[in-house]
Amino acid sequence: MNDKGVFPLDKFNDIETPFYYYDTALLRKTLRAINNETGKYDNFLVHYAIKANANPKLLRLINEAGLGVDCVSGGEIQAALNAGFSADKIVFAGVGKSDKEINLGLDSDILCFNVESIPELEVINELAERKGKVANVAFRINPDVGAHTHANITTGLAENKFGISMTDMEGIIMKAKEMANVRFVGLHFHIGSQILEMDDFLALCNRVNELQDKLESKGIAVENINVGGGLGIDYHNPNGAPIPNFKAYFETYANNLKLRKGQILHFELGRSVVGQCGSLITKVLYVKQGAVKKFAIVDAGFTDLIRPALYQAYHKIENISNEDALDTYDVVGPICESSDVFAKDYQLNVCQRGDILALRSAGAYGEIMASQYNCRQLPKGYVTEDL
Repeated sequence: MNDKGVFPLDKFNDIETPFYYYDTALLRKTLRAINNETGKYDNFLVHYAIKANANPKLLRLINEAGLGVDCVSGGEIQAALNAGFSADKIVFAGVGKSDKEINLGLDSDILCFNVESIPELEVINELAERKGKVANVAFRINPDVGAHTHANITTGLAENKFGISMTDMEGIIMKAKEMANVRFVGLHFHIGSQILEMDDFLALCNRVNELQDKLESKGIAVENINVGGGLGIDYHNPNGAPIPNFKAYFETYANNLKLRKGQILHFELGRSVVGQCGSLITKVLYVKQGAVKKFAIVDAGFTDLIRPALYQAYHKIENISNEDALDTYDVVGPICESSDVFAKDYQLNVCQRGDILALRSAGAYGEIMASQYNCRQLPKGYVTEDL
């Protein structure tokens, strides 16, 4: 055990790299922390955002902890069902739901469709009519609330593709009430991802309060409020802050969102559930001295973890084979693209061929976003119990 965390290095040496390693003890601690905080409130319900990571072994642990699921595709609905999640805890969001996906949700009797447009509402009503069913729908409202995060993962601004504008909110609710095969059950919001400032969530609370007051003045009652997710993790200090500040997060909503009697408050947490329990494990292939740079060339690439290339995202990198003095490297992969870089001018314990590196905080948007570009094999995922 050291300040780099705990890795079974002796067992890693026998596994083909690159691969994902998930610390299930940390995942269980994280799930307990969530349940301890939400247990303080009678009406808080958390749905795990499966887009963060759909590894079946992790899903089983999350299901055992009693969380529901937030899905954004038919494939995610099926993965949740396969992992044992009850359909009545599944919510289905997404700006472009296909007929096939909607039918899967209807056939499975999921809890709710989070609807993002009038055309989508009309299609759900039509497909539900064919099946003789009534679909529960919540409307994703774009609250035009910004978030202090990367531009590519901000979702709550008027310019974003997601949700229904606030000015159209009342009209689409009334339209749904006129339809025979949908039932309006709530409002849905989501302002972005990797948010660390509680003031962003406070701003969302204030906006939801305004919209609820407006609807109430029109005699429109809302059964469920879904505020999405977005809580971030500490990528720079995964060992010192392995579990996000769930206390502050849930208290922000408890203290500032004016729920009506009987309303259920839904959350859709993804990254904050699984982000810190996962690491991408890779091996140093070569150490190359260039004209102005020293490169640690590893066998993982952006096909295995795309966030640094896509978002210029930071992941802490550790040489878990060596604790010698530090040297400075560009840590790069083998993909035939100049953007296949995990870090530039990064200080690592001296690297040599065969050393094992861990890219930390990779449990969210890592394995799930892997691709087979350059005809590479997809990385495997292992949990603590596998080793």
